[in-house]
Amino acid sequence: MAWPRLFTIIVISCLSKVHPQLQSGLDLGSLTRELLHSAKEPAFFDWLKRIRRRIHEYPELAFQEHETGRLIMSELESLGIDYSWPVAKTGIVASVGSGVEPWFGLRADMDALPIQELVEWEHKSKKQGKMHACGHDAHVTMLLGAAKLLERKRDELKGTVQLVFQPGEESYAGAYHMIKDSAVDNVHAIFGLHVSPELPTGTVSSRPGPMLAGSARFQVIIQGKAGHAAQPHTTRDRVLAASLGILSLQHLVVSIGFVQAGQAANLIPETVSFGGTFRSMSNEGLSYLQQRIKKVIETQAMVHRCTAATDFFEETMRPYPATVNDESMYEHAKKVGEYVVGKSNVLMMPMNMGAEDFSFYSNKMAAAFFVIGTRNETKKPKYGLHSPYLIIDEDVLPIGAAFHAAVAISYLDNHGR
Repeated sequence: MAWPRLFTIIVISCLSKVHPQLQSGLDLGSLTRELLHSAKEPAFFDWLKRIRRRIHEYPELAFQEHETGRLIMSELESLGIDYSWPVAKTGIVASVGSGVEPWFGLRADMDALPIQELVEWEHKSKKQGKMHACGHDAHVTMLLGAAKLLERKRDELKGTVQLVFQPGEESYAGAYHMIKDSAVDNVHAIFGLHVSPELPTGTVSSRPGPMLAGSARFQVIIQGKAGHAAQPHTTRDRVLAASLGILSLQHLVVSIGFVQAGQAANLIPETVSFGGTFRSMSNEGLSYLQQRIKKVIETQAMVHRCTAATDFFEETMRPYPATVNDESMYEHAKKVGEYVVGKSNVLMMPMNMGAEDFSFYSNKMAAAFFVIGTRNETKKPKYGLHSPYLIIDEDVLPIGAAFHAAVAISYLDNHGR
């Protein structure tokens, strides 16, 4: 009788599509428990904290991450992991595994912000006016922790894990430059984590499809004819042109961050400049907004007999695309997260108008980006990212390290030969 055998084949085939681990034979529960247990061992956890605190004490701005890079390379060398440096000026790319396909990427950003830390603690920033106020010190630490976990399983990996330590995420599109420098040419899919002080430690969050907005900046310079306030009819008032232009832009998703004009109350200045950002949940929307901004500004300037020039900083501060999670990669990482922190602690994240240059990777390959909670209710005060009072609960470090490693190992197991 062929029917029972055929039925069994069909059932197994269907189950394999729903649960990739059934197809690969990997026991994801055992794997995540082992990784999390290893990362939480006192010696391992102390090592993670030392790394994070060292990076936190010596923050470096975009494309200036020299000390951070030296620390990363020193730790990679001690683990026996090969790496390439420099990539995109100060970036580092390392690899663990067989050196053959498939290649899976894990990414951490390294740069700090020009913010003076106001948290008084033993490991406060030692660099005046600079702080890891976005948690990138924790990102680097978690990826180094994953590197250590992966190295222990090097001979079991069914492919290669690319460790991407990226500079310049804060406004300078470091991911774009890493891609341009061939940092992820061989990578089939990539995963990234970002800390979230809004979520409690032990939770993770994301969503399939569009997750974070595309974002770009612009500056407008309007020129006219200066003159005295007593004779406005002899001038071409660029303040009026700028004002009406700004009002018109409010019908779009635009935020004006600054306006600069003259300083004398009785003089109409020759030049007015203003600028800000615009955002969209799609790349098409971002492109449309850029065209509309230019058209609105030029039209208002022309009506008032002025001229306008709009700069979108497409080279110096490259626009960020929207961050869009590949649905299959999201499901993969979500399933892993359910084993790492528990099903009830994997949350659905609402779409957010914030921007992240991980978007450059998600526009190139299958990608999943998750946020990981760092809020500890016993530690006060509680502030968000980019705050001089930001506090990171270091209990997140072993969780993030294990999550990174488990996503990579299980991906290779599902896709390797």
